[in-house]
Amino acid sequence: MSVVTWDLVSEEQLGGVVNAAVRIVEAAGAAVIFIGAVIAAVKFVRALVAHSPDAFVPVRLSLGRFLALGLEFQLASDVLRTAVAPSFEELGKLAAVAAIRTALNFFLSREIEEERRVVEDGAAHGPSDAAAHGPSDAAGDRSQPLPGP
Repeated sequence: MSVVTWDLVSEEQLGGVVNAAVRIVEAAGAAVIFIGAVIAAVKFVRALVAHSPDAFVPVRLSLGRFLALGLEFQLASDVLRTAVAPSFEELGKLAAVAAIRTALNFFLSREIEEERRVVEDGAAHGPSDAAAHGPSDAAGDRSQPLPGP
């Protein structure tokens, strides 16, 4: 009795396609991070010229969003990399990388949310009130000197 197998694509061919997809997704993630960094640098220079401390919060918010998106692309490429016959070692590496990137993304998202609230509070209370309370107070910045005794 003969067994017929229907191999549409060999494992080697599938591996080649997945490797190409991994490179594309990794490049997309790197491009998102690079573009975000360039945009943030331009916004940063504008904020320096404006001499406004409130202008830096939107710069951080914008860069944080690009970083979060770039990390998502990088995580997607890691998942793709293990799509074809992964070994336990590859799965372990994926788990470690996914945990690290997920933690980074979690804290980055939290920071973005805090920064967004600062921007919204500043817009709701007007520029003079936002300057009085500043973004560093709401974001938990401890770089301000503590009052003396």
